Amino acid sequence: MSEYVTSADGTRIAFDRQGSGPPVILVDGAFQFRAFDPTTAELQQLLAERGFAVVRYDRRGRGESPAHAPITLAQTIEDLRAIVDELTDGADDAVALFGNSSGGAIALAAAAVGLPVSKLVLFEVPLDDELGTDGAEFLDGLRERIAVGDGSATVEYFMSDFPPEWVEGAKHSDAWAVMTGLAPSLEPDSESLAWTQSAARSALWAGIAAPTLVLVGSETLDVMRPAADSLVANLPHAELREVAASDHRWEPREMAITVAEFLVG
Repeated sequence: MSEYVTSADGTRIAFDRQGSGPPVILVDGAFQFRAFDPTTAELQQLLAERGFAVVRYDRRGRGESPAHAPITLAQTIEDLRAIVDELTDGADDAVALFGNSSGGAIALAAAAVGLPVSKLVLFEVPLDDELGTDGAEFLDGLRERIAVGDGSATVEYFMSDFPPEWVEGAKHSDAWAVMTGLAPSLEPDSESLAWTQSAARSALWAGIAAPTLVLVGSETLDVMRPAADSLVANLPHAELREVAASDHRWEPREMAITVAEFLVG
């Protein structure tokens, strides 16, 4: 059953929770939301069975959290803050965050601005070179397409660095209409990745005290291992682990075991 919180600007954010125990929030990456991603729904259930109160929410502009463009990283972090406040009921308790792909960059940004985070788990955050300018340039191009209001052009642009067969497969599937419909919500994904290039990463992430587990798939895209190495090198308390995954997709049961062991340990 959906529950709702109200973000700082009045936007209603939908979420659901399963299980009881220490709170964990699943932060989706590009194109994901509750009704469109059964793999993360399975992870939520498996973690709940292992003794956690697991929250999955529809990011702003997706699913049951409708919002108009522009959708910014700052708004997205405030949405997370509203959920954290709901879970902790105003106490000083912290929550764990699991960030998938670009959702990992959003989780990092949230921790960096001071959200109370107990532990971070980050799966294959697709970072480009430290201090590079390509992220900011890509963000500018994405914003131009969002402003025009062409969902197909926006999604094609966003996926321009994806393997071509992924793009063609999406375009010829029923999922394409859903993906293009949430195009404006891709801005925080790109903005969070551009943010990781905005200054030296050791400085950007110096205030993140939470122990962090950086995960990379056993079969993965070329960008992911250097990105994982950069995370571990620049976060104050991070470790790297390989999990069963290929083509940027993980297996829910092994992921649940890995995440639960880290959160408990």
